[in-house]
Amino acid sequence: MEHTTSKLYLDKINIMKNVLWLCVFVLSIYSCKEKESSVASSEEMEEATVAQDEGGSTVIPDIQITPISHATFVMNWNDQIIYVDPVGGVAVFANMPPAEVILVTDIHGDHMNPETIAAVKNEDNFLFVPQAVADKLDAKLKPTVIVNNGEAATRNGLMITAIPMYNITEGRLDKHPKGRGNGYVLEKDGYRVYISGDTEGVPEMRNLKNIDKAFICMNLPYTMDVDQAADAVLAFAPKEVVPYHYRGQDNFSDVEKFKSLVNEKNPEIEVTLLEWYPSRSK
Repeated sequence: MEHTTSKLYLDKINIMKNVLWLCVFVLSIYSCKEKESSVASSEEMEEATVAQDEGGSTVIPDIQITPISHATFVMNWNDQIIYVDPVGGVAVFANMPPAEVILVTDIHGDHMNPETIAAVKNEDNFLFVPQAVADKLDAKLKPTVIVNNGEAATRNGLMITAIPMYNITEGRLDKHPKGRGNGYVLEKDGYRVYISGDTEGVPEMRNLKNIDKAFICMNLPYTMDVDQAADAVLAFAPKEVVPYHYRGQDNFSDVEKFKSLVNEKNPEIEVTLLEWYPSRSK
């Protein structure tokens, strides 16, 4: 009887040991899984953070500018080709890559030439114009996208927003009434380019934010003088500014003075001077 009792006691001890080892084993497995789950969660959060950083950051594009003359130029934005105010006839664009986007700012002849537009327009590219320009173009020029002040449209990831351009100085008010023409802000992957068109330093320009590159006009009596242009640029402080459209009624605006005025008060703004009038006498 005593032997039987001892045997039962030992069996219980062994069972308890086995249960204890089993509990330890299960806890060990659970702990490892918890650790693996924690690492995976950490990696997922890191990946999400990286994706968020990549999504929220500005991608610096490769932008090449080819001035044609005055207000007309070709912009190559990472191989997306943009023609701005194409005038001068088809010959001046003969050696240029075909446009994907064509922008026209206003109805005046130094911005809109129906024959040139018809020559560079094709079935694959898009023409973006204000209503006043559309009213003067052949209805066959399709597809034409009408964007008026404050409106926006996109083409292959390029957002095009129409910015008001107009005169605000007495004696110039009839040159460019508010609502007729467009300046443009182009944006892609967070990078923003402003094209002023014919305008003075209107509030809509001065209140622009986060502009990486700006093209600013300055010619009297049609737009504004150098001092006004510099003052407006200092107000919205683009990272880079390119003076263009600076042939006035009597002479060319002093773009070197413009550069000095800007950098004297804000040396961080890069002022880039390009040759817009190659045929003018030095």
